[in-house]
Amino acid sequence: MQISSRFTLAVHIFACIDVFQDEYKVTSDFLAGSTNVNPVIVRKILGQLKAAGLVEVARGSGGASICKPLNEISFLDIYNAVACIENGELFHFHENPNADCPVGKNIHVVLDDKLMRVQKAMEDELSSITMEDIMRDTKKLI
Repeated sequence: MQISSRFTLAVHIFACIDVFQDEYKVTSDFLAGSTNVNPVIVRKILGQLKAAGLVEVARGSGGASICKPLNEISFLDIYNAVACIENGELFHFHENPNADCPVGKNIHVVLDDKLMRVQKAMEDELSSITMEDIMRDTKKLI
């Protein structure tokens, strides 16, 4: 299982906006040059981040800007904005386990709580990292 690359692309987009916002119009084409992905994909991610209230995108070629202080944008905020998880559940349980099988009829009872604990641990860790942390590390390297 792998988390969609949209998450890391979104973090990359935030970093570019923060670094370049005072020098350039940070457009989807500009961001596509840094991320090396199609501008259409960048626009889709920007749209998701905008819907979550994390970025503002000026119409036309006005560029993108960050709506909140970096220390108020956690990895969990970004993950929730761009991840494709159904009903807020990281793990999708296979449909209709065999109720006539002793394992199948009990698998939910055995796994549900454990999977929720794993998801909560991941969400807690994602909450502890902010874009401010990323930018502090990024600016040391550029």
